[in-house]
Amino acid sequence: MPALAPTEITGEIVWIGHVPDRETSLRSEPVHSAQLTYAGIPNEAHGGLTRPACVRVRSQYPKDTEIRNVRQLSVMSAEELAEVAADCGLDGFNPAHIGASLVIAGIPDFTHLPPSSRLQFPDGSAIVVDMENRPCHLPAKVINADHPSAGDKFKAAAKGKRGVTAWVEREGQIRIGDTVRLHVPDQRAWQP
Repeated sequence: MPALAPTEITGEIVWIGHVPDRETSLRSEPVHSAQLTYAGIPNEAHGGLTRPACVRVRSQYPKDTEIRNVRQLSVMSAEELAEVAADCGLDGFNPAHIGASLVIAGIPDFTHLPPSSRLQFPDGSAIVVDMENRPCHLPAKVINADHPSAGDKFKAAAKGKRGVTAWVEREGQIRIGDTVRLHVPDQRAWQP
C-alpha cells in the first residue's frame, strides 16, 4: 500500500531563484528555470548533500556538525508572501529579498504542509517538504536596503507564513509556469 497519497491540490511555480553567495548577501537572483539535482539547485549557496548543523537543529547536534542537507530549498507560497508584504506595510514583496528558491501559488495553508509531503513537477521531478521554515532576522538587512524599516517587521510578519524547507528527491528541470501536484503522507496526525 502506498505511503503517500496524491491529492487533487495543484499549484503553479510563479518564481524561481537561487542565492549565489550567502556570505555576500541572502538575496536570491531570479531565473526562469532551474535544474534540480540531488544536491539542490546547482551553484546555490544552500545546496549540497550535507551541510553544517545550525540553529534549526541545535537540540540535536553541536554547531557545525556535518549532517544531511534537508534545507536545500526555501519554498514559499505566493499568497502567504502577499500577506507578509501587507503586514510589513508593502504593496508587494520581492521573493529575492528573503533568499527564496521557489514561490508556488495555489496551495492553501502552504507553510503548514505535513513534513514528508511531496511536491511533484510535470517531468516527474519532486521535492520533499522537510518542515516549516521559521522566520529569522537575516532578511531584514536585504529588505531594508530597498524598503527602509519594512525589514524590521519581517520576522513578526512572517511567523507561520515563511514557507517550508525542502530537498530534492527526484532530479529534473523546473520552469516558471509549471504545475506542481501535492502528495501527502497517508497517516493520521500525531497524537501523543
